Amino acid sequence: MPESLGSDGVTVVVGDERADTTVQLYEDLRCPACEEFETQGAGAELHSLAQHGSVQIHYTLASFLDDRLGGNGSRKAANALRAALAEGKFVEYHQVLYAHQPDEAVDGYTDDFILKMASRVEGLRGPRFDTAVRTMKYQAFIDASESAFQNSSARGTPTLTVSGAERPEFERGYLALYLKGSSWRTRL
Repeated sequence: MPESLGSDGVTVVVGDERADTTVQLYEDLRCPACEEFETQGAGAELHSLAQHGSVQIHYTLASFLDDRLGGNGSRKAANALRAALAEGKFVEYHQVLYAHQPDEAVDGYTDDFILKMASRVEGLRGPRFDTAVRTMKYQAFIDASESAFQNSSARGTPTLTVSGAERPEFERGYLALYLKGSSWRTRL
C-alpha cells in the first residue's frame, strides 16, 4: 500500500491517491481509545478499504498526552512512526504499536520498547531506523504534527473525518455506511 509524507510535511498519507474518499484520522499513540479503534473498532475496516483503493488515509499524530500525563511516550512513538515511514514500513509498524500499546499512564513507549516492537516488522530494524529512534531525529515533525492537531477542529483522539465531516462512531461497519452516503446522524 502506498505511504508517504504529505506535501504539508506533517500528514502521513496512506493509500492510493486516486481514491474517491479521504479519511483524516487524528491519533495519539498513548491513547487507549485510539488502541480500541485500531484493534477492535473500525481500524481494520479502514485499512482494508485503503488496501482496496476505496479510501486514502491521512494520519495526524498528536502527542498531547505526554503533557497531560507526563513523560514522552507519545512523542517517541510518533518519532518512531515517522522513522518507519522513511523505511516504507509505517502501516505495518503502526499496527504493531497499537497491538502492543502500553498502558497510557505508564509511559511505556521507551526506546527499548519501540525497538523491540520494530523487530516484529520485517526489514524495519537497521542502523538508520535505530539511530532515528534513539536521537529523536524527527522532533520537528512531532512538533509540527502536534501543532496541526491543536489547530484542527479535533477535540481529542481518535477523531475521524470522512471527506471533511467528523464521524463520531468507530465501530466496525460504520465506515462502509459513511462511504455509501448513508446519513451518519441516523446512527447516533
